[in-house]
Amino acid sequence: MASPPSWVKALKPAGPQGSELIQQERNRSNLNVDQLSHFLFTRDALERKHRILAVLQQEKVFDKSQNYFAGRIDRFETALARAKKLRQLVVKHGWTQDDKMIANELISEPGPYGLHESMFLITLRDQGTPEQHERFLRNAEQYRYIGCYAQTELGHGSNVRGLETTATWNPDDKTFTIHSPTLTSSKWWIGSLGRTANHAVVMAQLIIAGKPYGPHPFVVQIRDLNTHQPLENIHVGDIGPKFGYNTMDNGYLLFNKVKVPHINMLARFSSIDPKTNKYQRPASPSLVYGTLTWVRSTIVMQAGGVLARGVTIATRYCAVRRQFQDRDAPEWEKGENQVLNYTTVQVRLLPLLATTFALHFTGKAMMALYNANQAKMSQDAGKVGGPQRGAGPEETNAGSDLLADLHATSCGLKSLASFTAVEGLEVCRRACGGHGYSSFSGIGPWYADYLPTATWEGDNYMLTQQVARYLLKTARSVLKGIDPSTNDTTYILSNFLKRQDTGAAFDVLNKDEDIVAAFAWRSAFLTFEALKHRDEQKKPWNSLLVDFYRLSRAHSQYMVVKNFYETLSTTPPPTGSSTSAGELGAESMDIMHKLFRLYALHTLEQEASEFYTSSAVTVRQIQLARTSAVMKLLEEIRPHAVRLVDAWDFPDWQLDSSLGRYDGKVYEDMFYRASEQNPLNRVTVDPYPESATLFKSNEAAALKSKL
Repeated sequence: MASPPSWVKALKPAGPQGSELIQQERNRSNLNVDQLSHFLFTRDALERKHRILAVLQQEKVFDKSQNYFAGRIDRFETALARAKKLRQLVVKHGWTQDDKMIANELISEPGPYGLHESMFLITLRDQGTPEQHERFLRNAEQYRYIGCYAQTELGHGSNVRGLETTATWNPDDKTFTIHSPTLTSSKWWIGSLGRTANHAVVMAQLIIAGKPYGPHPFVVQIRDLNTHQPLENIHVGDIGPKFGYNTMDNGYLLFNKVKVPHINMLARFSSIDPKTNKYQRPASPSLVYGTLTWVRSTIVMQAGGVLARGVTIATRYCAVRRQFQDRDAPEWEKGENQVLNYTTVQVRLLPLLATTFALHFTGKAMMALYNANQAKMSQDAGKVGGPQRGAGPEETNAGSDLLADLHATSCGLKSLASFTAVEGLEVCRRACGGHGYSSFSGIGPWYADYLPTATWEGDNYMLTQQVARYLLKTARSVLKGIDPSTNDTTYILSNFLKRQDTGAAFDVLNKDEDIVAAFAWRSAFLTFEALKHRDEQKKPWNSLLVDFYRLSRAHSQYMVVKNFYETLSTTPPPTGSSTSAGELGAESMDIMHKLFRLYALHTLEQEASEFYTSSAVTVRQIQLARTSAVMKLLEEIRPHAVRLVDAWDFPDWQLDSSLGRYDGKVYEDMFYRASEQNPLNRVTVDPYPESATLFKSNEAAALKSKL
């Protein structure tokens, strides 16, 4: 197909131009975008991102023009080429782990090294001994060993205790036999396993003298380091196309009595003495599953940015897109109205805009808690636990309040944050109308790649049981008179017990601190209600799962509201920021507080029944929140919407979106992609049914063969 004729290229969209509308939007607000960006990310991090972006854009392999057109094999081939080039750039430029994470975010697709660079390396580092670091980690860091984390099976995902793969200790030759006794014991969904990895950390049921000791991690070579063919008695491959995530080779893996040496069981926290054949227990069962906790914490950290991409695209597009007329507009403003001016669009997008900031600040707090826990874990390494140790990863009988708090927090926030981001991205796509269905919107493909996050590293519904278990345990300790200053959870539960007879009377419409208190009250109320059902009424666990889900959601929403409020109330810069809240300037701070109230009051409105039944608020307060407060906040935030999404500092290259272009040239970009980048337009078909010919010519195939 020839390029569009000159008369087509000379056409412009009907006025006003998108570039004019987007600039008008920015002119409506005095929000200091750079300052807010520094508050979110720090100046150094932003400069580093743009420096890395410039390097990536110079490399032809990272060109994104064909991303939305390529098929599965082509996309995987390109992703592998990009992964190799990125590794070369890391070595060439001496990039740090943070640099590499920024590069991956800019590239914005799952790569074949993804699980190697995250879970495989993290597990070797955190659960290996110094000797195992020398044997496995050093090779993995140099990409001689390329690995994955093989936990999920065809028959078991969230129920890690139910894993069927076995690792049987052989006292005679001091080895383990890794075996897949059933079809459902096949490892499944394992990222980087399908075609890329030559090693795997395999979670398998440890068996010693016929006795099971629960799942443990084993390093197993699965492919020859030279031929890259599967080793004997190992069957491995790719599981096939998925709803999204198709640049990643998720794989399956089966073992037929494969022996590995004693050193291959990662033994920083639990081990077998080869001389006595005795099992040494970890000080805390949570230690064995530190990798999952790290991934959950990372998911929480990333959720705000994931959602912000969709919100940025939808907000910019809705500022450019014009549909229908406002029947009540003055005569001089007649003409099609910007979609973002409609309150039905604002009530969908602007609360999500507020949510991006709420999740971002909560993610920072989550990672701070994880890092504090890592320090505690290092102190516990090598300690021997008692016989009460359970076999599963979800035991909350942790060795310290910090470990239990981290486990519960990571489970609850992972569930809420990923659910919120997934649901929010779809709301953003729909807010873009018909064009949101095009891949060129940049939202649909991003949504499809992010969607599995709601399931992996703990199904979002199953995980909430762990939060409930922790809260019930804490509530029992509070009833026994534990010091309420132990942590925030014991404090809010103790405070509820003291005031439950006198009531709450929170002024949620006028005081930010009372909004936080109301969310804490609701969480505490639901905790003691669940405890009553469980301990007094003796209801079965399964009959309470819906209550537990609501409890986890309520407690997690409280943590998000609390972290948002505390970030804006803190004088020194929050963790990971070069700008303090006080340095944002009066107008910016005012907008941020309005975003806090919008997120909190909109959430309160959505969860109205629980706030009312807990007596945290009155019916009248709920009515006013819905009819007055939220609607007023939408009106006040609306002029700043485009500048607020600008503060997330997404380069066009990263968004890869026609609808979300910074300059507002939506229609020009969309038409260019369709008419000039689309390879299907290089195919001439034979449309007649009596003809056996399908394509009269295929310039796209010829062009690809040359490349």
